[in-house]
Amino acid sequence: MRIAIAQINCTVGDIAGNAAKILDAVRQAKQAGAKLVITPELALSGYPPADLLLREAFCQSCHDVLIELVKAIDDITLIVGHPNFHEGKLYNAASVICNGKIAHTYHKKILHQSHFFNESYYFDTDSESCVFELGGIKFGIAICADFWLGHLANAENCSDLDILLVLSASAYHINKQVSRYQLTHQFIKHAGISVIHANLVGGQDELIFDGASFAMNRQGELTHQLGEFIEAIELIDLYSKQPAKGKLAASQTLIASVYQALCLGVKDYIQKNDFPGALLGLSGGVDSALTLAIAVDALGADKVKTVMMPSQHTASISLDDANEMAALLGVKHYECNIQSLFDQYRAEIEAAFQIVPDPAGSNTMLENLQARIRGTLLMAISNHSGSIVLTTGNKSEMAVGYCTLYGDMAGGFAVLKDVSKTMVYQLCEYRNGISRVIPERIIQRPPSAELRPNQTDQDTLPPYEILDAIIEAYIEKNYSLAEVLALNCNETDVKKILRLIHMNEYKRRQAPPGIRITPCNFGTAWHYPITSSYKAWSVLRK
Repeated sequence: MRIAIAQINCTVGDIAGNAAKILDAVRQAKQAGAKLVITPELALSGYPPADLLLREAFCQSCHDVLIELVKAIDDITLIVGHPNFHEGKLYNAASVICNGKIAHTYHKKILHQSHFFNESYYFDTDSESCVFELGGIKFGIAICADFWLGHLANAENCSDLDILLVLSASAYHINKQVSRYQLTHQFIKHAGISVIHANLVGGQDELIFDGASFAMNRQGELTHQLGEFIEAIELIDLYSKQPAKGKLAASQTLIASVYQALCLGVKDYIQKNDFPGALLGLSGGVDSALTLAIAVDALGADKVKTVMMPSQHTASISLDDANEMAALLGVKHYECNIQSLFDQYRAEIEAAFQIVPDPAGSNTMLENLQARIRGTLLMAISNHSGSIVLTTGNKSEMAVGYCTLYGDMAGGFAVLKDVSKTMVYQLCEYRNGISRVIPERIIQRPPSAELRPNQTDQDTLPPYEILDAIIEAYIEKNYSLAEVLALNCNETDVKKILRLIHMNEYKRRQAPPGIRITPCNFGTAWHYPITSSYKAWSVLRK
């Protein structure tokens, strides 16, 4: 028997559009001789629908479209994920549809409790399993956390099955696929049956769903591997009641996967929200250079515009490099010198408030004023054109507050919000390895905000390789101060960075959403109070 995985990109709330996409996948599968089609978790509604589930009209629309979908399924079996309101309760469900009828409906048993989607707030649980037979093969159904969180417990209850079908909306982060393989191996070792995963693909706000659906036979061998970050209809032939070896998409490097995740995140955020294009400030620095490369790869050069806004502190090579990169990528590029605006602002502030900056020292007010002028200009152009402003700050800067509210933080989507500075350089090298789009001097120069004479980032921050190691340990791995220090990090640096992380929570609360690529991003995965007397940088106990 031949079955098909429909690895599709569904949009939250586009119920009719998602149904049309599911029917198109069914049509393709039928033409290829498939008898069964599997879709991802909540494919009909999109994932995660969040508070849309609290609206009766939304759930009713899902039901109405499901009924229409059922009528369109005749000589093939479809498993579709959808919300299901039944006997006064709402379930995360998967229905088995054949011959114009719903033959079975399975309700998710284990609800995912995560920073990204607290399913127990919306859904009820059920204890009933779902087993159906097709072509002499006994299939079981699990939905995402049923498998990922309860795989070993479920293994004891699956011994009478031939194949377990897992409908997932499993979000991407670095090395996520490795853990998926490991958990599936453990399940197969205990249950002795094959497993087929159908995972969602696409960007949804901060989350990226990478697809990467796969199948393993009952020997634990990978038989099918779909590509990452792409829609696909993959056919699986079953022999002896298990998947025969088929196509295995080529594995990618970690950096290649991250780059593709960022491109997909930008593309889906802009297209699904109906923005006509993207706009960003191009400074001649490495962060804006990488953001521009991603935006063009995601949207096309005709959908991206850049603005260079030099001041008296902008190096001539920054102007040259920005112009060269804009030309290499073929984007429309503007230049607007902000010096006269800055001088006017400064004169007005000094006259009105009797503020006289110390010419011998650094002045945060004047530095941030330049950034805020730039942010205002970008937002004005955005208002005029409708294009969304992409901010260019990275995770390292966001962690320690090396960013300006209403300045470089002003915008609608933060492409590099979860990307460390050291990874920014790796991604630039990766992109230039495909084709040269980032001038080498941008990558080689010491990073600088160019807000005062001869400024570099390391005037106030430790080298980025040290800073990023501390951030990864404390934020992504949740290490204590003592555990971070045990990594042979300098105690002064560690305490300074931890203090800066918590001091700047108020800034991050006002930052635009950004793409998540790590287990803990500064968004839905980070919930620290702004007001707190707890000093993590002084607590040495583990």
